[in-house]
Amino acid sequence: MDPVIVVGAGPVGLALSLALAGHGVPSVVLDEGAGKDEPRTARTALLRPDTAELAERLGCATVRDEGTRWTGWRSMRRHQEVREVRFGDDGDLPSPVHLPQHDLTRGLRDTVAAHELVRIESHSRLDTVEQDDSGVTAHTREPGATWWRGSFLVGCDGARSTVRKLLDIRFPGRTAVERHAVAALRTELPWEGEALLHRMPPWRTGGQEVTARPLRDGVWRLDWLLPARGELVTPEALVARVRDTLAGWCGETPPYELLDTGVYTLHHRLARKWRVGRAFLAGDAAHLLGALGTQNLDEGLRDVDNLAWKLAQAWHLGASQTLLDSYQAERRTAVAARLRAADQALPILRGSGLRTYLPGTARGHDTLLTDGHLGRGALGAPPAYTGSPLAPPGTEAQTLVGTPMGGPVADVLVTAPDGATVRLRDRLGRGRQLVVLVAPGTGVWDRRHWMTAGVMPRLAAAVTALPVRAELLVTEGYPGASAHTVLLVRPDGHLVAAFQGVRPAELYTAADAARGGPPVSAQAGPGPQRSGEADSPVESSPSDGSDEPEETTPADLSDRTADIN
Repeated sequence: MDPVIVVGAGPVGLALSLALAGHGVPSVVLDEGAGKDEPRTARTALLRPDTAELAERLGCATVRDEGTRWTGWRSMRRHQEVREVRFGDDGDLPSPVHLPQHDLTRGLRDTVAAHELVRIESHSRLDTVEQDDSGVTAHTREPGATWWRGSFLVGCDGARSTVRKLLDIRFPGRTAVERHAVAALRTELPWEGEALLHRMPPWRTGGQEVTARPLRDGVWRLDWLLPARGELVTPEALVARVRDTLAGWCGETPPYELLDTGVYTLHHRLARKWRVGRAFLAGDAAHLLGALGTQNLDEGLRDVDNLAWKLAQAWHLGASQTLLDSYQAERRTAVAARLRAADQALPILRGSGLRTYLPGTARGHDTLLTDGHLGRGALGAPPAYTGSPLAPPGTEAQTLVGTPMGGPVADVLVTAPDGATVRLRDRLGRGRQLVVLVAPGTGVWDRRHWMTAGVMPRLAAAVTALPVRAELLVTEGYPGASAHTVLLVRPDGHLVAAFQGVRPAELYTAADAARGGPPVSAQAGPGPQRSGEADSPVESSPSDGSDEPEETTPADLSDRTADIN
């Protein structure tokens, strides 16, 4: 079969190609540039724990080896410290990972270069997309004008996405929601390894808000919130901000080396559609956000995690329209909620007047900002797809656990089929649903003994009979779950359902719902569509897909469909 065409070789496009490769799906990445990113230390990536874990699971060692994990987070208002959060083994939360974006891209490129299922084509600027019943054809313009054939196409080509324009998808939203001046410098600050948010700093050029976030080798990124429609920031004014800010924190301006500077504007936009036939949007092509500490790259990587396993199922076995449509239904809804939360908070946090001086206001504002920066609450927490079209119907056999249905599962220790003890999330990204039995006490026994005891034989038989590939795991405990609870987990780590005891029929129904119902033929697809014109010769793309077993579906299993708004 034809590979998946990924348009755009930024972090999201590269991560998608690696995620597809993990599912055994080949891809061609069309890179408009020359294959190298200009080093910009002031342009950094801040990955929440779940997206940093995804990047590492894809094989990007740069996140682990070159990313900075903070030891803490401090919030200040004027002269007063409002909050302190500790990270790490002895802290409250796992730390985000902070690194220059060009280093992240380089690490992903290095991983892609070593993978036989991914092919990158530089100087490949898209100008035409055509669709038919069996695939997608894309044309790239000079210098190497070429036609490419793919099973699906995903536009990961940024805020000015050519794919989005060729598909005639609107991109409404708000312009210039926030402006920031930014500087990367090497110096010593009083909070080694800690990030700082300082609101209303008491020096002349401090403005309304400034943040300091550490990188490797004594480098810091400093951001100043600018007035939405202020004057241009000159190099002299930016240097004055640097000196005044360092003096305000250290008592006097310490020695520093200025590495990079810039001014950037944040927009809030959301594409009307994320799927047109066999073409999809992801990352900046589908959404823009970033005010109040939210991170658009995080959401782009969550797009990847959601879309890759669905395309893989469609590529290997065929997929229902419900499964393919669920990408937009789940991810667009989640990002829309994030944008809505930020837009509701902006007037409160950036406003003026009496309400900013009311008792408790400063602490409430700090909570909102901290949530955005640290990946918590409505502004930053990983989403739960509670209204997903892939959710199974509720039954009396289902039970509640510490994770909401559709939410990301807790990363508990589990025993794998080979008897090894691993983290639950280490088993994700392999194209399989996971069935997890909560069985306290099994950790003291060898797997070969308890595999034939208690409920295990019946559960193993039920897992074998599922309409999808699945892996049976066992854990000593799961938050909010009692003994003999059975969890069904999607390939991207979101909880499908939890049952009290072994319920083969209900487990089958839930697994079938989570794949969108029985797949249509792998050749079924949307009707022809065309955009743009080109008259260059056709070049066929390589297909390096792996063979997959045929799927058997019970004859009496009815088709499932769901309306998507």
